[in-house]
Amino acid sequence: MAIMKKNEIKSLNKQELIERIKQLEFEILKSRSRGTGQATTGTKRIKEIKKTIARAHAQLKSLE
Repeated sequence: MAIMKKNEIKSLNKQELIERIKQLEFEILKSRSRGTGQATTGTKRIKEIKKTIARAHAQLKSLE
């Protein structure tokens, strides 16, 4: 589920954004717990998820 485009984030309401942020944070935890077997792919994935979380937080802030 991880990566979301800007227009996808903008189409969500406040409750949906909060739920997506929780899901993304959980996904980061799962990626980290898998171990270092996939070091480069895992690192790239976590970086992309963090960017998506930041975009969602920015959109959430603009809704308030």
